[in-house]
Amino acid sequence: MSESAPPAMGFFERYLTVWVALCIVAGIALGHLAPGAFRVIAAAEVSKVNLPVAALVWLMIIPMLIKIDFGALHTVSEHWRGIGVTLFINWAVKPFSMAALGWLFIGILFRPLLPADQIDSYIAGLILLAAAPCTAMVFVWSNLCRGEPHFTLSQVALNDSIMVFAFAPLVGLLLGLSAITVPWDTLVLSVVLYILVPVILAQVWRRALLKAGPEALEGALVRLGPLSLVALLTTLVLLFGFQGERIIDQPLVIGLLAVPILIQVYANAGLAYLLNRQLGVAHCVAGPSALIGASNFFELAVAAAISLFGLQSGAALATVVGVLIEVPVMLSVVRIVNDSKRWYEART
Repeated sequence: MSESAPPAMGFFERYLTVWVALCIVAGIALGHLAPGAFRVIAAAEVSKVNLPVAALVWLMIIPMLIKIDFGALHTVSEHWRGIGVTLFINWAVKPFSMAALGWLFIGILFRPLLPADQIDSYIAGLILLAAAPCTAMVFVWSNLCRGEPHFTLSQVALNDSIMVFAFAPLVGLLLGLSAITVPWDTLVLSVVLYILVPVILAQVWRRALLKAGPEALEGALVRLGPLSLVALLTTLVLLFGFQGERIIDQPLVIGLLAVPILIQVYANAGLAYLLNRQLGVAHCVAGPSALIGASNFFELAVAAAISLFGLQSGAALATVVGVLIEVPVMLSVVRIVNDSKRWYEART
């Protein structure tokens, strides 16, 4: 395996849907059986940042960020059309389309069916979910659609670089447009904690490993891969333990929140895929481009929602709904991309 190529999928990644489903069920069950324990965990926070969730997010994303070679940004020109399409979807379409869909469905169409005091919070959660392009899971989706690894790495590196500077202003703008008060201090703290610091730590660690040779980096990625997935699954247990009672008590709310999320995932994936086809981009680039354009950095969204609005907020619930449908929906997009390859390459 070359330094820039993502490692092959292991046992846990191959059956990720199964593990996610089991963790969701376990989290909801434990939330009902031991609500006191989850209340203690929920209370372990400093400056509105839940420490257990923050620690798990770090364990989850730092191993993924170590894969990213920011030096790969010089290869952006090799796939400039695919990069351009994905950037357009990630930063000019997805956040604004989600804000519009949230306002339309949650703010207007579904308003009579939802708790009135949580409407703004639900919309805020949807905005947080869409405002950051996926980082960690992109490598899994790209592997599944046989994507070009150099494109995937350079796209993720570029998106993460942009996210450091653009996430807070973009979220602030969209929350402001939705007439939601922006807690700027907590928002900036979330960016520092969940984007800037992990990126810096991961790159320092990556460089230290590379000094010992490419084999050291590859060995570390193999060892850290299970840790990252265990942290992801543990996070899911915690999140669904926190929200378990609300999920069972409010199935209608969960279903209604899922509507705008589903629409934006399929619409953005389809738009990215079609634009790449129109521009003559190779399928091995168009596939991951569509998947990166559709998926969300739900780890960041959940952590930011908890920091900004609290564990029991509608925003936290909305981001958890994003987690609930992320894996099965993205796997369906992978299936569509793979099954349509012949059609895609038959463009006139």
